[in-house]
Amino acid sequence: MKLDDVTISEAIVDTFFNEFKDSLRCEVAIAGAGPAGLTAGYYLAKAGVRVIIFEKNLRVGGGMPGGGIMFNKIVVQEPAREILEEMEISYFPYQEGYYVANSLEAISSLTLKALRKGVKIFNLIGVEDVVVKEGKIKGLVINWEPVRMANLHVDPVAVSCEVAVDATGHGCEVVRMLEKRGSIRLNTPTGKIVGEGPMWAEKGEKAILDCTREVYPGLYVSGMAANAVFGAPRMGPVFGGMLLSGKKAAELILNSKK
Repeated sequence: MKLDDVTISEAIVDTFFNEFKDSLRCEVAIAGAGPAGLTAGYYLAKAGVRVIIFEKNLRVGGGMPGGGIMFNKIVVQEPAREILEEMEISYFPYQEGYYVANSLEAISSLTLKALRKGVKIFNLIGVEDVVVKEGKIKGLVINWEPVRMANLHVDPVAVSCEVAVDATGHGCEVVRMLEKRGSIRLNTPTGKIVGEGPMWAEKGEKAILDCTREVYPGLYVSGMAANAVFGAPRMGPVFGGMLLSGKKAAELILNSKK
């Protein structure tokens, strides 16, 4: 078979354009394809929800691929072990209650599982604003991340959703954009982003499930974005909380749709 250069280009453009256009209206839009965002997407899609994830970076995974200090190992504690098993992530016990997994296998498995459940993931696309109508999040405003990085004056486009999830990690980028709107009050003790506390793994892991909740009508926070918004500590390269937070965000959204 002879390969035609333009046919290759057409195949890429046609299939991407059709998938992207079909994704402009969804039930749940997630910002951030890290462990929490991918886990939330997986459990939502497993329940039949139409889910789109936007990831501003070239690769997915957030901080998981780097493990701890570029050692590609992560620690997951006992409560999240069943998620490792459902995602078919290999692990081995280190001490009682501590399990170690390869960070690259972990994020690869999470990504594959989410995609095969029907989650649509678009990398290199960042969220630069939110759509708010009648006091509720109704969509996300997106643009190519290289455009944002180059500070080019290129208008974004809007995506509609019933619910949005900020899973952008420490920066809690979607909530931060919303906070900039002066008339907006968040569902936090201060009405604003409280800010992430210093590292304390035990406290941070315990707090993350409580912090995973709706922070504004139609907008949930998950993963490190949740701890940053509500003022809980960071916890370093232990990822059980990230997985459990993603699952809880999915459960809260599913319950809200009943």
